[in-house]
Amino acid sequence: MISITSPHTVGQNSVSKVMFTLVAALVPGYACLIYIFGWGYLVNALIAVTVAVALEALILVLRKRPVGFFLKDGSIIVTALLLACALPPIVPWWLVAIGSGIAVIFAKHLFGGLGQNPFNPAMVAYALLLVSLPVLMTSRWANVDVLPSFADALTISFGHLDKGLDAFTGATPLDHYKLNIGRLTADNVLQDPIYGAFAAKGWMQINLAFLVGGLVLLALRIITWHIPVSLLASILVMSVLFGSDGDAFVPTSLHLFSGSTMLAAFFIATDPVTAATSNKGKLVYGAGIGLLIYIIRTWGNYPDATAFAVLLMNFSAPLIDHYTRPRVYGHSKAVKGFKNDG
Repeated sequence: MISITSPHTVGQNSVSKVMFTLVAALVPGYACLIYIFGWGYLVNALIAVTVAVALEALILVLRKRPVGFFLKDGSIIVTALLLACALPPIVPWWLVAIGSGIAVIFAKHLFGGLGQNPFNPAMVAYALLLVSLPVLMTSRWANVDVLPSFADALTISFGHLDKGLDAFTGATPLDHYKLNIGRLTADNVLQDPIYGAFAAKGWMQINLAFLVGGLVLLALRIITWHIPVSLLASILVMSVLFGSDGDAFVPTSLHLFSGSTMLAAFFIATDPVTAATSNKGKLVYGAGIGLLIYIIRTWGNYPDATAFAVLLMNFSAPLIDHYTRPRVYGHSKAVKGFKNDG
């Protein structure tokens, strides 16, 4: 008897391999964050990973799921690390712990666990922390010129180092530029020590490091080019069309190489569970995130809008997939919209 099977491909990537490759690709960016802005990012990462793994194990036990099987896939470590590097580096330990709890309990397991969550868990946690604790989330960014030691980072996180805390903190470049451009010219604003020759001091190196990690993911085919390219192109086009006047808007170089732009493009927006799935859909999805990032940064109240932009497009991903479904093998054309295949 002859057995005939349908056309198929066999991939070599398991969930754990993909997740730990993502962790490895995050290392250059994380190393830059720690080197440029201090040990607070390392403390955040240790707290986030510890709390997230412990909660993941507890919930798996409560749900009567195999703990070891799900923990070793590494997905919760990726979520914790993404949250940790998105948070300010000078925050109390309980803020990081609460964020990890939100990501694990409410954004992941409440929907059924890995593969079932409609929203990016790290961004859900970040957004809820930002709207709930705006002062801590916007006033605890590190000052690149005065870095806390590892002991100071631990004291800030677990103790009460309020005296002299202002020396370690400062506004983000995007926030600083947006707040000052209304009363100063671009030349005057860019004379502040937080800016370098092309972009913000330290932030350009960090974004380039995340870009390198993202290119590694592309080379290994962990992600495809569609979302990062469309996201960055969308920000670039919007900043050229609407922000060419540096005396009124944040310049293009700051949009691309300050804040979380490269982290968002290669590591956050490309989450395979919550993003669009077809190639055309990914282009629309990435462009939508870039468009929303620019709109919220420019006319909204938040200087770095990655979390809100990603979550809004997470809402849209199922609709985008419905309208960008590829042609099914054996059919002459793709099914469009909500039409059935019958």
